[in-house]
Amino acid sequence: MTTVDCSLASQNQFKKWTRLIQAKFRHEDKLFLAEGLKVVTELLQSDWPIESIISLHEKSANWDHSIIPRTIPHYQLSRSDFKKLSQDKEPEGLLAVVRKKEAQPLESYLHSAAGHLLIGHEIGNPLNLGALMRTARWFGFAGIILGERCVDWTHPKVVRASMGAVFHLNIFADADLMTAIPKIRKYFKLVGSDVRRGNLPSPPGANAALLLGSESHGLPENILELVADRWHIPGDDRSESLSLPQAAAIMMYEMTKRSAGF
Repeated sequence: MTTVDCSLASQNQFKKWTRLIQAKFRHEDKLFLAEGLKVVTELLQSDWPIESIISLHEKSANWDHSIIPRTIPHYQLSRSDFKKLSQDKEPEGLLAVVRKKEAQPLESYLHSAAGHLLIGHEIGNPLNLGALMRTARWFGFAGIILGERCVDWTHPKVVRASMGAVFHLNIFADADLMTAIPKIRKYFKLVGSDVRRGNLPSPPGANAALLLGSESHGLPENILELVADRWHIPGDDRSESLSLPQAAAIMMYEMTKRSAGF
């Protein structure tokens, strides 16, 4: 196994990284954390800029150091310090500090985008958002648009749960959906998830956008009135409803199965 040179992190560097657990400092510094071997591998296969790699020496035998270019600064932390940055009960021992990319204007992107989009309204659970990103990546969605009251997509739990999908999606955050939806409808067929009534999900055509609400409340009526089609997944009324990631996976599958050959 190939090894690379790495340095012990200073306390100043460690303090800078611990700031990134809070959304305020992620926005100020334009940096965020990406944890786990799979996540970092996906990051390295993308065009996202990496500030540094952080590792835990005792776990270094579990991954191939040659995946990390020598041009990226590589630091080690003690176990106690590493766990302060980690989202895992037992860390895999690999983290990256990632610099945020500037997103292009939404309407400019919509004008040239092809494929399907995912739109989130008030999705507050970071694990749900990460799972949605992971599923969107699996089904070949091009991007995701998040409303103003969605959880910050750079939250460490979102990035971890996405399993690196976050680095392969075009992401637009803090969108005013009431303003954005008319723009989206110019280029995409807009379908919305309705927990109460609607049509069975079916392939909507080449360019479509799937609008999802929170797991607890779904989409409000004033937003559902703007969609071209409402989708409802029928089930046994005596059982608990589907989780948001479960329902979204079914709808994303139905959106893409014909064109993707599923």
